[in-house]
Amino acid sequence: MTPLTAASVTVSIMGHILSKDIAKLELDTEVITKGFDVLKGNFSRTFLRVGYHKVTVIPAGACNISIKEAVKTRNYIALKTHTGDSIINGNWVIDKPGIFAALGTQFTYRRPNEIRSRTGESISATGPLTDDLHVYLIYQQPGVRVYYEYLMPLKTTRPPPQTTTPFAAIPQTSTAARTVDKGVNGNEILSETLKVVPSPLPTYIWIKAGYTECSSSCGTGWRQMILQCVAKDSMMTVSAHFCDAGQQPTSQEEVCNTEPCPAYWDVGEWSECSKRCGPGTQLRQVICRQVTSVQKNGTENSVTVASELCGTTDRPATSSTCQMKICSQWEIRSEWSACSVPCGLGQRSRQVVCVSNQGEVEEDQECNMNLKPDALENCDMGACARSWFTSLWSEKCSATCGKGAQTRRAVCLRNHVSDLPLDSCDGERPLEEKPCDSGPCQKRLEWYSGPWSQCSAECGNGTQTRTLACILNNNSLMEVVDHSRCSHLPQQVTVQPCMLKPCGVQWYVTEWSECSLPCGGGFRVREVRCLTDSFAPSDLCDANIIPGNREECNTHPCKAEITPSCSDQNHNCVVVVQARLCVYNYYRSICCASCAKAQKAYPYSSQKNHIRR
Repeated sequence: MTPLTAASVTVSIMGHILSKDIAKLELDTEVITKGFDVLKGNFSRTFLRVGYHKVTVIPAGACNISIKEAVKTRNYIALKTHTGDSIINGNWVIDKPGIFAALGTQFTYRRPNEIRSRTGESISATGPLTDDLHVYLIYQQPGVRVYYEYLMPLKTTRPPPQTTTPFAAIPQTSTAARTVDKGVNGNEILSETLKVVPSPLPTYIWIKAGYTECSSSCGTGWRQMILQCVAKDSMMTVSAHFCDAGQQPTSQEEVCNTEPCPAYWDVGEWSECSKRCGPGTQLRQVICRQVTSVQKNGTENSVTVASELCGTTDRPATSSTCQMKICSQWEIRSEWSACSVPCGLGQRSRQVVCVSNQGEVEEDQECNMNLKPDALENCDMGACARSWFTSLWSEKCSATCGKGAQTRRAVCLRNHVSDLPLDSCDGERPLEEKPCDSGPCQKRLEWYSGPWSQCSAECGNGTQTRTLACILNNNSLMEVVDHSRCSHLPQQVTVQPCMLKPCGVQWYVTEWSECSLPCGGGFRVREVRCLTDSFAPSDLCDANIIPGNREECNTHPCKAEITPSCSDQNHNCVVVVQARLCVYNYYRSICCASCAKAQKAYPYSSQKNHIRR
């Protein structure tokens, strides 16, 4: 049996230790996996009632806690203790992002505010929790997706095995001789003898192993060359300290992914809710942008582009409903008081207060004044004593001759309370008319009026007329006589204004002005306005039926009264008239007829030109 050398013993021991370390590392992984339960869950709803909704309860002892939204929304994550005490975003108060200490750990609250950020809210804590943690969602926008994850330690775990530091690999070559010996009990023992043969030291060099991932998937990004240290002979990658740092090439950078990025909707932060409580409105800015390049430090350069490049079908909403807290409500705190009067109509009152959702009395302005219950109302305690009152009879009879009537007024009043008319009094209503006789009518002339005619206008102001007849009344015998016989009597009205209904708005016009020219085609104008029934200006008239405000007039040709001695002596007199040279004596003499005709057609224009020159 060949004896083992020192080198062979060392290699055998090292191989034994390495195999033990591998087994122990595998055991460590198993212990970590079996030492904790990884608990995950998600909360997803399409529509909910606005307010707080419980997501889950994370038990005491949990650690590595992570709660986050899948995408950014206007919803908020809230945390409470099992007693209802707020940790984050409780009692309708939205906290700023930061660190909050509670339940034996620190909770880190993050809420990205960048306009381009798609990341939702998140809350994390290392733990372990000293008490149960209640997780809520403040719902304000559809599309809820909240994920949570945490570790819970198992009740019994194996202690982790002791770690052993492995030996470093020693570059060497060896040969082995295998022998078989008989043991003490006759069993065969397999032994290996290793003979170590030193080999020359390897050479290590730097090589280009590729590039880092591009800083941007589009719109021009940057990538950097990756250098690796390898053994020259085997080209196996080794640690960088084997290569000479002085010979390491400079890492180079180059552009990549230069194709344009697709346009995207850049969504801004929601504005504050328009209402302090109850349903309100929030607004935000939505812009179509496109990334043009990405800097080495990760900063993106983008420009605003047309909305069509982002697509109009999936454009994010620019307005949404919101509710910061539950509005305060009206509360009736007392019964109606006794009526203020023992009889008749009086008033009674009760206490009405504005109460918050916490039960505290607030100012009336915190509640909706339109929904406030009546705190004061009328009450009727029954009829008081009533009496009939009458005016004095009229002094004259209604007819100047013959039979007529005298009149008076009767009214039912409440004694000692007020003088308001009531529906009924005790006893019968007194007479308000009685007959009277003014003596016989003998040859009495009277005007007799006929019925009024229909109104002359279907809407707005119109007139009505009626006819009058002179009647001779002789002891109830009526005879129509000539109007002149009643001329000494006061004549009754035969015309009166009337209006069946308002016309609303309509067009009004003035009279046409004088024509601008006596002949040769002039024009005249008038003013057109839209007015209401009260003659106030309006812009509600129908523009399709607006009356014209300008029209032609005196279109017949002008006949120049030219004497035989006044004639044109030049063939270019038309040009003289067009150039307005007729104001000069020379041109008036050689173009007498044309200048005279122009003066007849445009008398004011020639005068003005003459004065100006």
